[in-house]
Order: sequence, then C-alpha cells, then structure tokens
Amino acid sequence: MTRVTKEDVLAALARVIDPDSSLDVVSSGLVQGVIARDGHIGFSLEVPPEQGRAREPLRKACEEAVRKMPGVLTVTAVLTAHRDAPTAPRTGHEGHNHGARPRPARPQGAQAQGTQAPGTQGQGTLQLPGIKAIVAVASGKGGVGKSTVAVNLALGLASLGRKVGLLDADIYGPSVPRMMGIKGKPGANGKKLIPMENWGIKTMSIGFLVDEDTPMIWRGPMVQSALTQMLVDVEWGELDVLIVDMPPGTGDAQLTMAQRVPLTGAVVVSTPQEIALIDARKGFAMFEKTHVPVFGIVENMAYFVSPGSGEKSYIFGQGGARAMAAKLGCDFLGEVPLHMSVRETSDNGRPIVATAPESEEARIFIAIAGRVAAHIDAAPGAGARKAPLFVTED
Repeated sequence: MTRVTKEDVLAALARVIDPDSSLDVVSSGLVQGVIARDGHIGFSLEVPPEQGRAREPLRKACEEAVRKMPGVLTVTAVLTAHRDAPTAPRTGHEGHNHGARPRPARPQGAQAQGTQAPGTQGQGTLQLPGIKAIVAVASGKGGVGKSTVAVNLALGLASLGRKVGLLDADIYGPSVPRMMGIKGKPGANGKKLIPMENWGIKTMSIGFLVDEDTPMIWRGPMVQSALTQMLVDVEWGELDVLIVDMPPGTGDAQLTMAQRVPLTGAVVVSTPQEIALIDARKGFAMFEKTHVPVFGIVENMAYFVSPGSGEKSYIFGQGGARAMAAKLGCDFLGEVPLHMSVRETSDNGRPIVATAPESEEARIFIAIAGRVAAHIDAAPGAGARKAPLFVTED
C-alpha cells in the first residue's frame, strides 16, 4: 500500500482554494494538526468562530481532496474555531503545527447546573444508532486500576449474554490494547473504521493508531475531536452495551463525554484511601452536574491476598469506598482485591474474566457486571436486551 506522509497531505491540500482569501488553504494558514498514520489521515481547519457553519463546504472540499489520494483509508477533517485564529495569510508551511493542537468550534451542548464543557456548545448529543446502552467507567485520578475494571467489566457483561463493545477513551494513556491482547491496526470499509476484536469484545483505542511508546502531546480540544471520531466513525454494529474507559480526572475531555455522549450511566472506580476518595467524589460530582446517573462505586485494590495463607491485608485502608457510596446515596458495586493474578493477566493481554472465569477474582468482576447490568435494564429508555443473570451475592 502506498505510504501517505504529512507532506503528501499538505501537497494535496495546497490545491484547495479558500474562496475568502483566494489563496490555497495551506498558504492561508488554515491547516493545522496534520496526522498521517498507516493511511488514516486527520487534520483541522482553523477559522474564526462566526464563520464555522459557512466554512463547512471548504472542510468537505479539503476532506475530498485528501480522500482521493492513493493509499488513504480514512480522512477526518475537523473545523476548529477560536478567537486568535489567523487573520492574515501565512507563507510557506510555517502555519502547520504537526504537533496536533487544534481548538474545535464551541458547539452548543446541554448545560447542566451552570457547568459547560469547553468545546461543547453548538452541537447536540451524538447519535449512535445500534448501541442500546453506554456506560462510562471513570475515576477522579489515575493509578486506581480504572482500565482493569473497565476491561473485566466488559468481559463480565459479555459472559452474562450481552453484546459488548469497549472504547478506550484514555487518549493520553491508552492501555486497553495491551490488556485485551490486541495488536495491529483497524481496517476500514471506506467510510468507517472497523473495530478490533478479541475475547468477543469489539474494541477501539487510539493505541491502535499510534505506537505504544509514542506520547500523545495533544491539547484538550484535539482530544475531544479524537474521542468524537472514535465514537461516530467506527462501525460498532449492534451492541447491547458500550463500555467507555474514560480518561482519569474531570477536565475538558471528561465533560465532553458526559455532555455529548448519551451515557446510560457511569461507574466510578476508587481505591480505599482517603486521597483517592477525594478525587473519586469529584468524578461523582461531575456526573451529577451533567445529569448522568452513577450506577455505583467499585473499590479496587481493596485488600491484598497473601499468596501463601490467603490472609487479607487492607494495605490502603478498609471500607472507604463503601462508606462513600453510602454517604453519596449510590450503590456499592463491589470490592476487587489487589491480587497477583489480576495484575499478571492484565499485563499479558489475557484478562482474568476471559481466561480464568471460575477464579475468585473473576467471579468478583462478574458479580459487579451483574449489578451494572441490572442498572442498565432499569434505566429509562436504555433498551438493553435483558439476559438471564446468574450472580451470587457476596
């Protein structure tokens, strides 16, 4: 297959004329954030905010010019707008920020209790036909094992008879490809990317499109655009539930997901110690302000199990997340131990629910999945297919 470079993309775009300046879009400094990776092309056109709608034909012309290039599989062209967009033509290639730092137009989203995510004004909720329910797995901070919970929750729901997809929305630290044991690049059907699949779970991650050791040096708006594309430009097919492994924290990307994605509910992950619970409460509050139901809290690394004696040691304290759930009035979904088998299977791309479903650790995840499934089925309008649940209470 013909290898398409950033320079090739810029050369193609240099043939598209901006009618407002009578210059090509490259010379006029509109093109920003060019990405070319294995035939998947992305870039943005920076325009003043008041010109957003009027510039849509130009965006389409640029997208089409690149799409015609040999070796191009997919093209994502995004209109971005901010007040300091260039007002004078530039010469040469000095305006091309290949570091990918565009700022999207500020669409109009649902404003909740005075909270408005930057970059979410002007566009409504994303339409994702075929997906019956979307559940976000979130944490107020990194390092609490959120991705481990998300992966095993997805597999647990699949074991209960659900058709499940998994979106790795953690752009800066995509770990789902490794945890799911998936390598390679997603294909395309001409219009959309085809999600990768393993263990019966359809999966999409920015980690499939960049090398594992490549840092994602992107500003928030570019992350928001990437998240949107991974949702709407992927051929998910019919799913009972899409699990979204959210970025840690409560910044622009998280608010964009909470406000623009039709989330059925959220699961908050924390460890027992107070410093983690403080941040988990912030995550809970974000969903509360954006009117996303929190199904409950999972306490990860709740205790350490001694390999020899099986004795439980509460290294990070005991019962903190359970007490927080009671205080906040949401369900406590379960506690996951700090166990060698969970860590090893995650690192090796063989998640414990998939490879050792009869183990005590896997049964804990499956029980959590059963409680999440019950919340999905009870959610207004979720429409998830009810499958028999064989869940044993602790």
